[in-house]
Amino acid sequence: MSDRIFRVNMSDLSVKLEECPSQWAGLGGRGLTSSIVASEVDPCCHALGPSNKLVFAPGLLSGTVAANSGRLSCGAKSPLTGTIKESNAGGTAAQMLARLGCKALVIEGAPAGDRWYSLRVTPDGVIIDTEEELVGRGNYAVAESVRQRLGEKYGVISIGPAGEMKMAVANISVKDPDGRLRSHGRGGLGAVMGSKGVKFIAIEPTDNTISIADPERFSRASRAFAQALAKHPVTEGLASYGTDILVNIVNEAGALPARNFTLGQFEGHDSISGETMHERIKERGGKVRHGCHKGCVIQCSQVYNDKQGRYLTSGFEYESIWAMGADCCVDDLDIIAEADHLMDDIGIDTIETSVAIGVAMEAGILDFGDGREALRILREEVAKGTPFGRIIGGGAAVTGKAFGVTRVPVVKNQAIPAYDPRAVKGIGITYATSTMGADHTAGYTIATNILNCGGHVDPLSKEGQVELSRNLQIATAAVDSTGMCIFTAFAILDDETCLPALVDMINARFGTDLAAEDVTSLGARILKTEHDFNMRAGFTAADDRLPEFFALEELPPHNVKWDFTQDEIDSFWDF
Repeated sequence: MSDRIFRVNMSDLSVKLEECPSQWAGLGGRGLTSSIVASEVDPCCHALGPSNKLVFAPGLLSGTVAANSGRLSCGAKSPLTGTIKESNAGGTAAQMLARLGCKALVIEGAPAGDRWYSLRVTPDGVIIDTEEELVGRGNYAVAESVRQRLGEKYGVISIGPAGEMKMAVANISVKDPDGRLRSHGRGGLGAVMGSKGVKFIAIEPTDNTISIADPERFSRASRAFAQALAKHPVTEGLASYGTDILVNIVNEAGALPARNFTLGQFEGHDSISGETMHERIKERGGKVRHGCHKGCVIQCSQVYNDKQGRYLTSGFEYESIWAMGADCCVDDLDIIAEADHLMDDIGIDTIETSVAIGVAMEAGILDFGDGREALRILREEVAKGTPFGRIIGGGAAVTGKAFGVTRVPVVKNQAIPAYDPRAVKGIGITYATSTMGADHTAGYTIATNILNCGGHVDPLSKEGQVELSRNLQIATAAVDSTGMCIFTAFAILDDETCLPALVDMINARFGTDLAAEDVTSLGARILKTEHDFNMRAGFTAADDRLPEFFALEELPPHNVKWDFTQDEIDSFWDF
């Protein structure tokens, strides 16, 4: 089965199947979503208007047996940042779309009036159905309803009430192998899906297999790649304690933002740490190890139960725990887990929403540490779309403007994640220069600044940070195009067998003869494509800046400030 572009026009409810153009043949994942958005979307269009397009694309290796290759890219112009956006999620959808021969699913146009639809992706195209029953319902209800209507094996991509209300914090959920939720979290892409009138997308299961040009070579490379991932010390730690293992590590480094970025350490860090979560999961009969997609050998996810041993949340990540935890000064892991569950069901980004609540705490709307009030705000305000809920639903920047707060941690209107840029200067360069607003995953310098993967660059010094961030952003753009989990980067940085094995798998899959340098060139091309879109949308170098307070306020315990000059930041793009 040849790879095709599946197009759905919601203005006239038409569907087309197109052969993949030659210029996109070697692209997948982020490389493909960003290329389609850059070439087909007017950079100056309204992100929630009919001219924007929502693009889903599995990676180059999605649907194969390659370890950790089940990540799905979703792209559009972001209603939160106004920039181009790619968001990456696990779950079953990437592998299922790839096996249907879907190179990309492009949703364009917008329906007339307040009408809602579902899409069913099949090997023969997409079926559009009207949807009334699930409008206003949460993501868990959608996943269960699709299971009852169509069966266990269908993949599901959905939005919650926040996406229907087109909130800028709205995310897109993807069903995982256990029927739970993973998220395209950042950038408000759930609002774009809501603007298209699409409540959910169901993906038909198939027995089709992915064609491999050289099966023996692929099998060899796949084994070598999986072995490199499994034996790396960082991925071993992630398997035991999940990403939340970082709480104590980053706190010790003095880079754990607390109390709306006024402190670099949190007194209650141990109460919300990966070690504490690990013990609690074991006591309550949850799962310490869990994969967000089939074929994951790292298994950094988990299933977290409540005190009665009932399911509460899964994929309980460090950044989500930090945002509602240290940033809002909440030290009760159960409250944070309940908030995580609520945000998944409402369909909102856990980082953006929690940082917005932290900004509201700064304004005195609620007290720092008041997790119960934060839960009430999620249930009674955000989920119901009250005026205050709409302010939080607009994100951290909107919340700061509404309440006159000067310490608002955003870049290009997107909330800064769980590492303070004053104490880890490499990640500050990533936040400033990322084409998608503040995003730790765009160029995860924590790997080298804190975890000593690929060497070590002193996190408190400016020396080498621009080059480090640039190299990692280029590499990340390439990895995001393969369908690989970003955590494969730890082994890629340290194990000399890992990157050649990845390149070998691509060559064996497609019958190509790429070298490692070609993969790097792909990453650089993607960044340039995204940067060009933003420039055409009106962004300039002046937008590649951190908020002023980082340069004015010292961060305890190291008492450091953000001290890069504009020219030093701008040199990032000298490649």
